[in-house]
Amino acid sequence: MSEPSKRSSADDVKAKFKEALDRKRAQSKSGAAHQDGVAKAQGAHGAVAARREFRRKSG
Repeated sequence: MSEPSKRSSADDVKAKFKEALDRKRAQSKSGAAHQDGVAKAQGAHGAVAARREFRRKSG
């Protein structure tokens, strides 16, 4: 007789967790994704005027 009560309590727990997960997923979908936005820093570094030249120490 205790077996059906264990099943119902386990089902209740599963149902509560499923409802909580559904609420969490619904809440995350409502926010902005920021995927179609543009990055703020565009062209942060300018083009290099000339290639750097490294010289050996002569003295």
